[in-house]
Amino acid sequence: MQTSKIIGTGRYIPTRIKKNEDFLKHNFHNEKMEKLPTSNEIIINKFKAITGIDERKYLAKDLINSDMGTIAAKKALENSGIDPEELDYIIVAHNFGDIKYGTTQTLQIPSIASRIKHNLQIENPNCVAYDILFGCPGWVEAIIQTQAFIKAGMAKKCLVIGSETLERIADPYDRDFMIYSDGAGACIVEATEEGNDGVLSHASQSFTKDEAHFLYMSNSYNPNEDQSIGYMKMNGRKIYEFALSNVPKAMKIALDKSGTNISSIKKILIHQANEKMDEAIVKRFYKLHNKEMPKDIMPMSINKLGNSSVATIPTLLDLILKGDLEDHKIDKGDTVIFASVGGGMNINAIVYRF
Repeated sequence: MQTSKIIGTGRYIPTRIKKNEDFLKHNFHNEKMEKLPTSNEIIINKFKAITGIDERKYLAKDLINSDMGTIAAKKALENSGIDPEELDYIIVAHNFGDIKYGTTQTLQIPSIASRIKHNLQIENPNCVAYDILFGCPGWVEAIIQTQAFIKAGMAKKCLVIGSETLERIADPYDRDFMIYSDGAGACIVEATEEGNDGVLSHASQSFTKDEAHFLYMSNSYNPNEDQSIGYMKMNGRKIYEFALSNVPKAMKIALDKSGTNISSIKKILIHQANEKMDEAIVKRFYKLHNKEMPKDIMPMSINKLGNSSVATIPTLLDLILKGDLEDHKIDKGDTVIFASVGGGMNINAIVYRF
């Protein structure tokens, strides 16, 4: 029997920086298309207290999502040392395709995976390239899919990328705009003999009754903007409540399936959506085991990188493995949990040992 193991990682962090104070003269509106009466200073201070975000990164105006994903992929390939022609699959998690700066038109054809395979100049026709649309948990779900391919004997080496440009699809007049950022993370997953490392277990769920519409597309909150243009919107309160109720349970399912004791978990890499929400999720996860959340169990990058959707976990992983996240490291033999929640609503978790 075989399982999957991450043998190389890479990331691309965009160079355009937008700090909280850059929003002090910004125009914010509500869903009634009314200008918010509260001062921007109060809005920003409350935002920082809840999300933990100080600044976010935006992609250069002359680049698109597939460019960013290609850079992260090249770094992961170099880190792994494998020949790109050996890849069996290229799986790219995103949600909105390539969007040129200044527009909201999403370019879905060809797929982002096809564009990246083209950019990498891979000639092997047996390297299958496809996209996965699964909301923010897309990269984690793609890792789960590679595990299935490898266990089935369908693949030996896969490139998994999470890449997104949320700045280009979010309404700049919505307060939630301050949450979103751009970024890309990638990893090479290789088949290995089933043993004590690699992917140990996973859990994945979709909730699609009322939850299906917690994230949606709608017009700008600014009445002076073109109302035919659709922007990504979210019901933040409902997502918060949903995540707190359901993500800890999925994490517990994955942990129970792995046979690993919770005391063996060294790090939890959770989707960087909202610092207070993430902390509450992890606290509830430990509460399900009648334990207190350990100090430094949850590394965070959201303060400087914002919420880059599918890219948050793979970029965070690369930061840690490359020694670029202060006070956090992952050593050989460490067991970690990847967990995410987002659009759909979808939830997943992986227990992984390095």
